[in-house]
Amino acid sequence: MSGGLAAPELDRLLDEIRACRVCAEAMPHEPRPVIRAGATARICIVGQAPGTRVHASGKPFTDPSGDRLREWMGVDEATFYDTSRIAIVPMGFCFPGLDAKGGDLPPRRECAPLWQTKVRERLPNVRLTLLVGQYAQRFHLGSRMQQTLTKTVERAGDYGPDYLPLPHPSWRNNAWLKKNPWFGARILPMLRRRIQELLS
Repeated sequence: MSGGLAAPELDRLLDEIRACRVCAEAMPHEPRPVIRAGATARICIVGQAPGTRVHASGKPFTDPSGDRLREWMGVDEATFYDTSRIAIVPMGFCFPGLDAKGGDLPPRRECAPLWQTKVRERLPNVRLTLLVGQYAQRFHLGSRMQQTLTKTVERAGDYGPDYLPLPHPSWRNNAWLKKNPWFGARILPMLRRRIQELLS
């Protein structure tokens, strides 16, 4: 299926997703599904779920995590938000609320089984999927995932060319990044080379 043929089907699906209220009764707020995708996109970013800022803006990664992810990828905001080139399809489309410590709750379990496969079927040109965090890695890699996120990311080259696992770019992972300097030295150059290949 070419991008042209997939576009109307994807647009219909995106409308359906944005109208989804499956988890409404379990949410502490009105659902606001956040997803960006175009049928010609060659890169797909699968993150966790919107946080408070993204819930307010309705635009993914409009926060410090997004700034860091764009830096990791070596792209500017215009490229990052160009849906003809990059799709952003989180594991949970709605902000799940906060836990007792003020951190984001995990993505709602209902969301990924309901939508992930349907969206991917309508993104026929994707050649690289960035799996940002353990939820995305567990869903898309399944038994191929290593025992820990660290080991999975460390062996990122094993999942190419289709997938590239990453830690979450949250400030909460600053200690992880400091403890694992191989990520910046080895994985980020791999990531940027692959991104440039697909965007050039």
